[in-house]
Amino acid sequence: MPSPWNASCSARIGGPMSETQKTGRSRLDPEPVSRRDVLGLMSLWAAGSALLFGLVGMLRLPKAAVLSSPSKRFRVTLPATLAAGEAFTPPGRNVAVYRDEQGVYAISRVCTHLGCIVKPTEEGFECPCHGSRYDHDGTVTKGPAPRALPWLEVKEQAGTLYVDEGSNVASGTRLKV
Repeated sequence: MPSPWNASCSARIGGPMSETQKTGRSRLDPEPVSRRDVLGLMSLWAAGSALLFGLVGMLRLPKAAVLSSPSKRFRVTLPATLAAGEAFTPPGRNVAVYRDEQGVYAISRVCTHLGCIVKPTEEGFECPCHGSRYDHDGTVTKGPAPRALPWLEVKEQAGTLYVDEGSNVASGTRLKV
């Protein structure tokens, strides 16, 4: 049904305006897309995105989330200039290794009070956190520390010394070298 405005325009131009617009569609114009097709395309896009994110998540699974820790058993090479009764601390370890005329022994440098790392001193060890002091053999001489520093197992295999931080031995146990 032509509107009055279209009727007046048609009268001036010489024909109905709506008929010329309907037939004036070019073959290069895009086909009209129905709402059903748009919803179908959106659901395919959502399903593809979910699949992609799922695959990315699966690729991350084999990656370990925990860092590896160093082995508790490690090799020690004592310096040739190490004097008797002088502590040697292997790099990256919390262990003091001693050599004297009776043999080689190792003492943990982890304070038995709250786990701070003790420092070797002239008198033995001192905890910088709460002031515990230990003798050269790890015996508590002062402070809140409840126990002596543990002695660690030292073994020799093929001329190489190994210290095991996970294995405690009785105080005074030395390896004859």
